[in-house]
Amino acid sequence: MKDYSYLALGEELDRDGYVFCDYRVKTDVPMEKAAEAIAAEQSTGTWTGISTLGDDVFSKYAGKVTRIDGDMVTIAFPAEDFSGRYGGVPQILSVIAGNLFGLGALQGARLEDVAFPAPMLRRYRGPKFGEEGLRKLLGRPVKPLVGTIVKPKIGLSPKDTAKYIYEAGAGGLTNGKDDETLVDQDFCPIEERTKAVAEALDRVEEEGGRMMHAINITCNADQIVGLAEDVQSWGAREIMIDVFTAGFGAVQAVAEDPKIKVPLHIHRTMHSAITKDPHNGVAMVAFAKLVRMIGGDALHIGTLGVGKMEGNASEGMKSYRACRGPDLPYRTVMPVCSGGMYPGIVPGVMAITGDNVQIQAGGGVAGHPGGVRAGAAAMCQAVDATSEGTSLKEYAKTHRELREALDRWGSR
Repeated sequence: MKDYSYLALGEELDRDGYVFCDYRVKTDVPMEKAAEAIAAEQSTGTWTGISTLGDDVFSKYAGKVTRIDGDMVTIAFPAEDFSGRYGGVPQILSVIAGNLFGLGALQGARLEDVAFPAPMLRRYRGPKFGEEGLRKLLGRPVKPLVGTIVKPKIGLSPKDTAKYIYEAGAGGLTNGKDDETLVDQDFCPIEERTKAVAEALDRVEEEGGRMMHAINITCNADQIVGLAEDVQSWGAREIMIDVFTAGFGAVQAVAEDPKIKVPLHIHRTMHSAITKDPHNGVAMVAFAKLVRMIGGDALHIGTLGVGKMEGNASEGMKSYRACRGPDLPYRTVMPVCSGGMYPGIVPGVMAITGDNVQIQAGGGVAGHPGGVRAGAAAMCQAVDATSEGTSLKEYAKTHRELREALDRWGSR
């Protein structure tokens, strides 16, 4: 039986014919051997020579190792490996991030980035609204969007949830959202909650504000499209889905449902189980690209090294660029910074992102000494000050809510 080589170092391949994946590899065996093991495992190979693998199959469908640079390896998978009507993102992930992590030749492997060919990208529609659409709906063409997460994460009734959202909107916030653990528990049924929040948002609008709130519909695959349609009929102005727990296919199904006329806010809860280890797993940037492809309008990208969640500016900015960069032919996604946000660190976030971001604070609003409305005002004041180029300390002299927030939490 023929011994096929998956090495194609330095070979120029048609960018429209392959999916290019960059892996960081830790191994005790020669890097060429480790790279070949990944290419083989994720395409045509197995642990031994097989009589059913011929030249025609190998040449058309085998992954090719095109670059080895230190611990970085680039493997190109033929676009044919991703063809067909029913594969979608589940199949993509099975190829580019499948069994390779269990290979005995590897001590660690991390998918650092992926580049899709133009013909493949044309199969996906991207966001219906994206960053520009969200701004238009909110009447906020410039400055960051400023949002909150209802706290406590679970436990409030629909009435108390709606009261929180009203107070946040009255304080000037543009966005609110359910937390990732809340969907349809007995203490806060989703229909009752959605209708109550809709009434609160109407009240905010009657008083001159403009706000949307993302209702979390994360649920089983056979229920999610129907639930999306239901919450929209109950008055939801935005829908939230936990993409890792519900699945990429679930997000795409909702995004492509022609009946859905509201934006999709995508939460990344559970991602760190896959993305946190720098030597094993998948970098968030790859998932950010997939979310943009399948139709997410807003996506959490972490705290860029300034909030409570792990992560650094470099990793976060890769996701930020995936949301907004020109390499994907879709509307831009609104990047959401969330996780330990409070007024004192707004300048640190905006120094990295500029105005093109949604800053989302939970405890940084609900924990304000003056309550939710004052906490919302303080967040807005921090954004306004930073946009104007004024220090928070100076702005706080004439803005009580911001001053009280700085007294409580300080600044960075």
